[in-house]
Amino acid sequence: MEDTVITIFAKWQVKSGKLAQVLTALEALAQKSREEEGNLSYQAHQSIGEDDCILLFETYRDQEALEAHRTSVHYQDLGLNTIVPLLAHREVSTTKEIFKSKS
Repeated sequence: MEDTVITIFAKWQVKSGKLAQVLTALEALAQKSREEEGNLSYQAHQSIGEDDCILLFETYRDQEALEAHRTSVHYQDLGLNTIVPLLAHREVSTTKEIFKSKS
């Protein structure tokens, strides 16, 4: 059976006055996450005109790689313990590709 690439789409609404803290922690989280063996990409974007809105696009080789990310020390420390308490709202969608794109 072929492994399925997993993509995470997340939308964060940062609490007022907490953006600088979130961006500092996010930079460290993104760097550590990109170093993971199963991470294919980790992109963070800021909404134009709505600075407190952050969008994340993360791609993992398979479900096992995603689980390794979610249980990593950096995700637990920087993501869950540092960033999440600074968010007013957080939406996360875990997806798989429907149609394979050409390589």
